[in-house]
Amino acid sequence: MKNLRFIPSRLAILSILLLALSFRSAAQQGAAQQGAAQRDTAPAHIGFIYPISSNGKQAASITNRFSLHVIAGLSKGETGVALAGVANVVKENAHGVHMAGVANVIGNDAGGAQLAGLANVTGNNADGAQLAGFANIVGHEAKGAQVAGFMNLAENAGAAQLAGFTNIARKNVKGAQVAGFLNKAGDVNVQIGGFANVAKKVRGVQLAGLINIADSSDYPIAIFNFIKNGEKSVAVTIDETMTGIVSFRSGGRVLYGIAGIGYNFRNNAKPMYAAEGGLGAHIRLGGPLRINLEAISHTLTDFDGGHYNKNSLRILPALKLGNGFEAFAGPTLNYVSYERENDYDFIKKYIWKNNSSKDFQGLFVGVNAGVQFLF
Repeated sequence: MKNLRFIPSRLAILSILLLALSFRSAAQQGAAQQGAAQRDTAPAHIGFIYPISSNGKQAASITNRFSLHVIAGLSKGETGVALAGVANVVKENAHGVHMAGVANVIGNDAGGAQLAGLANVTGNNADGAQLAGFANIVGHEAKGAQVAGFMNLAENAGAAQLAGFTNIARKNVKGAQVAGFLNKAGDVNVQIGGFANVAKKVRGVQLAGLINIADSSDYPIAIFNFIKNGEKSVAVTIDETMTGIVSFRSGGRVLYGIAGIGYNFRNNAKPMYAAEGGLGAHIRLGGPLRINLEAISHTLTDFDGGHYNKNSLRILPALKLGNGFEAFAGPTLNYVSYERENDYDFIKKYIWKNNSSKDFQGLFVGVNAGVQFLF
């Protein structure tokens, strides 16, 4: 009974081989009728692996409308559907749908959809969508969407690139790049990377878990943004809890990231150290005036179990003082939480308190002020 399990698969392989022999026999009869002229096209190419197929040793010089191979197929070109258990290898151009368990390898241009368990590799242009378990690699322009489990690589991308790890376009991307780790491009519309984005000109949002790098990007969203035509500064601030922070602020014309460390000067029982990170936006009013809007997550800790957590929205009118300095100050709306046994008394008046929760929670209005050096 155990051997019966293998009968269907054996029958399938034998059927494909018989089809291949039948097509090859028909092709040979057709060739005999046409004299010694060599075939350039075939309606179908059926086989096991080169040269065991209906096109035999001439497979590399024939363009097919339909191809089906148990392991791998070799052809000059494809104009319809090509299916292979392991790989489709096309020396020149391929149009239509190409599906392979491991790889589709096309020497020149590809039009239509390419689906592979491991990789799609195209020597020149790919006009249609590419879907691969590991990588899509295009020598020149990928005009359709590229979706890969690990990497997409092209010179230019005319649509979106989505990859589990990295997208790399050596020149420009007309769509969006979305990757779990890194995006790299010349000019691009949108970049979303789990760790970092690198580009020349970004027309829309550039979102990264840690770092954005660009020549021009007005809307970078990351803790660190190194924008050539943007703004970077070192700021010293103090708030209503007497916590002083030294922060690095970096971004583009509109959005910027904030990362800082500091110390609380009010709590005499134990030294408390501060860290904060967040996102800000510039609203320009003209001349030396502007408003900086900031959303911040802020933590105080004594490194001995005591934590004071604060999330803040800040509205900070700012005045440039010349020589790269800017002073700012304004109101803040703050939500705090900490373990009740710590009983921090930084704030006396709250506009809301939760007296029934395990941890203390409160909402209050505070103030933040500082000065920064712009460079």
